[in-house]
Amino acid sequence: MLRQLHKLALGDRLKLVLALLLTVTTLAIGVVARPLIHLGLTAWHDRGDRMPVPSGSVDDASRLNQTRMQVVRVSGDLATAEVQLRTALRAATTRGLKVTIAGSRHTMGGHTLYPNGISLDLSQFRQMQLQPTTRILTVYSGATWAQVIPYLDRQGYSVAVMQSNNDFSVGGTMSANAHGWQPDRPPFASTVESFRLMLANGKVVRCSRQEHPQLFSLVLGGYGLFGIVLDVNLRVVPNRMYTAHRVTIASRDYVQTYRQQVTADVGMAYGRLSVAPDRFLQEAIVTTYHRVAAAPTATLVPPEPGLARIVMRGSVGSNYGKQLRWQLEKASGGEAGTNVSRNQILNRPATLFENHQQAATDVLHEYFIPPTSLPLFLEKCRQILPKHKVDLLNVTVRNVRPDRDAFLHYANREMFGLVMLFNQQRNPAAEANMQSVTRSLIEAALEVGGTYYLPYRLHATPDQFQRAYPQADRFFQLKRQYDPNELFQNYFYLKYGKQTL
Repeated sequence: MLRQLHKLALGDRLKLVLALLLTVTTLAIGVVARPLIHLGLTAWHDRGDRMPVPSGSVDDASRLNQTRMQVVRVSGDLATAEVQLRTALRAATTRGLKVTIAGSRHTMGGHTLYPNGISLDLSQFRQMQLQPTTRILTVYSGATWAQVIPYLDRQGYSVAVMQSNNDFSVGGTMSANAHGWQPDRPPFASTVESFRLMLANGKVVRCSRQEHPQLFSLVLGGYGLFGIVLDVNLRVVPNRMYTAHRVTIASRDYVQTYRQQVTADVGMAYGRLSVAPDRFLQEAIVTTYHRVAAAPTATLVPPEPGLARIVMRGSVGSNYGKQLRWQLEKASGGEAGTNVSRNQILNRPATLFENHQQAATDVLHEYFIPPTSLPLFLEKCRQILPKHKVDLLNVTVRNVRPDRDAFLHYANREMFGLVMLFNQQRNPAAEANMQSVTRSLIEAALEVGGTYYLPYRLHATPDQFQRAYPQADRFFQLKRQYDPNELFQNYFYLKYGKQTL
């Protein structure tokens, strides 16, 4: 090339050099410009046009369950609240109405809704008190983790087990028996020492593994069907500082890598699977948080959406956006190499990344898969999801140990939970397609010895629900034993509970 260039006239050489420079510059600008243009357009369209729920109606996080209900806003004072609640229960019984209990309404299948029923809004019912000597936090069920975490942080403590976002209520976490990033731990139920429950007749009972143990088990993961949780005694743990490590692997090696990476000094861990088209569910990132000796930071820093939100929302409906997000995630390393406190990790709201568009919504699925079956389940997903043309935005992987507390448990042995986030249009055709893909994924999970999580859209057939939760018949029989007039009801009970009558 240089010899040929030397033979050219000076003017021709200059033209050739300029052409080469122009080509290189154009390519460089293209490499930089395309992601900038993509992210800029995403930011422009991310302003949102969501409409509020009309007065007299309520909805849940799905934005697909708008329901007419009478809302009773419960006082934050315990004595006043108990009077309010008993009055509401008597009024519902007299008028033949049904009652639901709501905190943050983060379920997606109408678990806090009933047509023309009474909704008990506990969002102001949120006092708390820590006993440092016993490491027991007493907290009212309406408190959110966004309120609990800073309170514990100021005293050097943290939540033992919770989901990955802080805008859920304590009572909601109990009702769904959530789990989180805490490795090799059972679900949230394992951290509950006791709670006080108001039954349908207004009587208050204390439930624990020693007092009313059956009711204790039924309420944990019972979706509000047995009574109103007033206050809860939770075991908490010291706040710690961690340093994050990340490794990118083939998804088929996830379980083996997880076993290698989660050592005794790891306090939190999770995985993420690629949803980019060229490596769809075939590549994974495992992030582990290792304890370090440094003291936790003095104050929590409120999380900001910033670029992370734009990158995430830029993947909606865009294969390029999904590819860009995965490339950036692998290149940036997230929090890898930095020190961060346990409370800082947990103190993140779901609203950071939520959909702001009126015409669409984000919906969650979760499937619990035995370790040896994870590669096979992923292979089934790679066949099912493209066929249905759904918009999968994210898959997070979490480890769950066997649950010995909740009656309607989803983990009777070690499982890996795959949390899938989809973007869906809010119209009947998209809902029908999502129902179809959900049933296919549930069937795939059942075929490999797994199950699915119940707080999301009620798309499972009654037969699939029974096969995933063979204890369900007994669960609903006991519901009617403790609540013979079936005062506490919701869409979940209407779909699956009535089948056993």
